[in-house]
Amino acid sequence: MTDALSRTHAIALDAADPLRALRGEFLFPRHQNSDQIYFVGNSLGLQPRAARQHVLEVLDTWAAQAVEGHFTGQAQWMTYHELLTAPLARVVGAQPSEVVAMNSLTANLHLMMVSFYRPTRARPAILIEAGAFPSDRHAVESQIRFHGFDPATDLIEVEADEPNGTLSMQAIERAIGEHGPRLALVLWPGVQYRTGQAFDVAEIARLAHAQGAVAGFDLAHAAGNLPLRLHDSGADFAVWCHYKYMNAGPGAVAGCFVHERHARTDRPRFAGWWGHDKQTRFRMAPEFAPTPGAEGWQLSNPPILALAPLRASLDLFDKAGGMAALRAKSEKLTGLLEALIKARVGDVLEIVTPADPRQRGAQLSLRVAGGRERGRELFEYLASVGTLGDWREPDIIRISPAPLYNRFMDVYRFVEEVETWRGV
Repeated sequence: MTDALSRTHAIALDAADPLRALRGEFLFPRHQNSDQIYFVGNSLGLQPRAARQHVLEVLDTWAAQAVEGHFTGQAQWMTYHELLTAPLARVVGAQPSEVVAMNSLTANLHLMMVSFYRPTRARPAILIEAGAFPSDRHAVESQIRFHGFDPATDLIEVEADEPNGTLSMQAIERAIGEHGPRLALVLWPGVQYRTGQAFDVAEIARLAHAQGAVAGFDLAHAAGNLPLRLHDSGADFAVWCHYKYMNAGPGAVAGCFVHERHARTDRPRFAGWWGHDKQTRFRMAPEFAPTPGAEGWQLSNPPILALAPLRASLDLFDKAGGMAALRAKSEKLTGLLEALIKARVGDVLEIVTPADPRQRGAQLSLRVAGGRERGRELFEYLASVGTLGDWREPDIIRISPAPLYNRFMDVYRFVEEVETWRGV
């Protein structure tokens, strides 16, 4: 074993970590008498300690002021969602006018497709990856049917062409080129949920636009995980959730991006009063005049209690110094995990996620030698000793060291536990 793979080295990396203090900003589930080793930020991020304070602030204002809470104080409810705009734009690499926190991911996806999936007989098709997250596939299929087209011919799924179920950029380019004249929309993930593969958003947007299609992205596993440059990417729209790497709580309010070139679009949309121009909203006129930018797709009053935990989390992203600093640590964490697996438990675990750091985020998807039942045995053993990842059918354990709160020793201890299980 080289020194770089030793316990001493992991301890030293933690001691030198400039972001180590951020761990104390989160609450950890307990296992026996210690904190759980938590690698499930790709499914539900940990609770920021300050989330409770932000929620209680809203509750206290409601108790003391009732309706007047809409109009008083720096955190007044009338403009509460705007407190999140600038920090959210920094996380996803957008202009403030291009982002809004609203609804849920799939609701936002449907709202975006109302405006940006405009099929014709010549261009009815939507292109996605095979094995897309079910909610995305359900949404896409239902939209195709809603417009009177047939998913059997107009839902195009790009099959994996690499050994571990990942997709080469060449395969994506071939599919977009082959189906280009029929494509109304290319809808692609920032990170594929099962394999952990990350994609080049800007290049996929370029390929889609070259064929005359709209480019939209589901960034559920990319927001707060990878440095995104949504404005520069040229993406037409993107949607994401905030309960994974963004740590805003179960079922948290989601996020939406609409590129500024569509800020004053005449595309059709499903409208609601909170999307009305804020300067004239309270005149209660019957005509809809949308707020320019992403906020123009809002429907109803923002859910203030649900937005409050996201404020707490976004504060920590700024405290960390932004996504570049978090990404630098993340690459080291995931790199150490990869090296330890290959050196010490390579006979047990196969890494499905690409080895190229440019094609992955924090998550490594692992397949256990011996098949699904052995995989479940390891997964359940790890949970029993307080090391929590998550399971995705048919045979994948996902381990995601989040740089905001995971340590290098967490990664080291994970591999130690796999060694212990192997020796049983």
